[in-house]
Amino acid sequence: MKKIFPILIFSTLFIILISCMQKTEKQADFKQKTDSLFSAVYSDPNEPGAAVLILKGDSVIFEKCYGMADMQTKTPIRPETNFCIASVSKQFSAVALLQLAEQNLLSLNDNLKKFFPEYKADFYKDITLHHILSHTSGIPDTRPRTDKNFMLYSTDVESCQYLIDLTQLNFEPGARYEYINPTFQLVYQIIPRVTGIDFDTYIQQHIFDVAGMTHSVYFEADRKIPNMAHAYVFDEEKQCYVENDYGEANFFASKADGGLYTSIRDFAKWEKALRENKILSEASKNLAYSPKITIPSNAEYGYNNNTAYGYGWFIQRNSGEPERIYHLGDNGGFTIYAGKIPEKNITFMFFSNRDDIDRIATADSVYAMMKEANWFDN
Repeated sequence: MKKIFPILIFSTLFIILISCMQKTEKQADFKQKTDSLFSAVYSDPNEPGAAVLILKGDSVIFEKCYGMADMQTKTPIRPETNFCIASVSKQFSAVALLQLAEQNLLSLNDNLKKFFPEYKADFYKDITLHHILSHTSGIPDTRPRTDKNFMLYSTDVESCQYLIDLTQLNFEPGARYEYINPTFQLVYQIIPRVTGIDFDTYIQQHIFDVAGMTHSVYFEADRKIPNMAHAYVFDEEKQCYVENDYGEANFFASKADGGLYTSIRDFAKWEKALRENKILSEASKNLAYSPKITIPSNAEYGYNNNTAYGYGWFIQRNSGEPERIYHLGDNGGFTIYAGKIPEKNITFMFFSNRDDIDRIATADSVYAMMKEANWFDN
């Protein structure tokens, strides 16, 4: 009997060792395949590229940068490079309102007339904060598009001026989904009307500072963005990439719907703070992550199938796979993907400063490799 125990101990240790070796091999294989995928997408180091980060728990599984942040200065993309994350910014605005709801300073059932008494139409009494955060308000995007300067330089407040005299909706509030930027721009005005603190200061104090996002900042025309990437589009006539961000791209200057500049490393801090409930309670976070409206298959954006919208996040539920929570961002030449699988503590993002990539196909390929590496099994 005395000889059996050492044999059992040795066998157990051997099994653990083999398991660890297999896990290490799978992880190395995953890294190699991920690098091959993004190296193929961003094959020329002298062109615009991307920053990629994948976390499993608190461990950095993959972090690599490709291409140029600034083609004029030949500055390469680094993990600290700040990209305009465009509509991924919406989740920060949504979280700000959820924070105020936790403090009973407002309710998501409050209607817009409460915050904007100057809005003339009676239908604003039927549109709530729930509707504007879930893209179900029925408000049309009829911002004037005849004035080029307005298109290029309008701020959140200027962009929403048309809502004062709006006379009709596209549909009854809550009836269906229609993605629209101006409703999120309203958050820029709601926060100071409720708190007495301007939007930028509120987000800095209650989100960035809490999460430790020391290099994230909202765009302003006269503000220097640290480690800033420029965005580019490919000009077929010139056969080269040309800059396409502020001054070239429409509706670039508004903040609450899409004006945040941040890096993959700062954004990872945001995700960690959310995971640890430093910014929102578990209940509020689950509320934001839960489906409010299903996105129709013919919607005009790069959505996957089986997808709904919560408050500032898309929720994708594929049969046999854990739930994905994500958002897309497009502004000028910036093309952003920021996703996670909360059930498995997986975070995956890539921030790109060019617009000629298939972001959804690229993201789906990475998730398929995660599945192949058995990340979803335990």
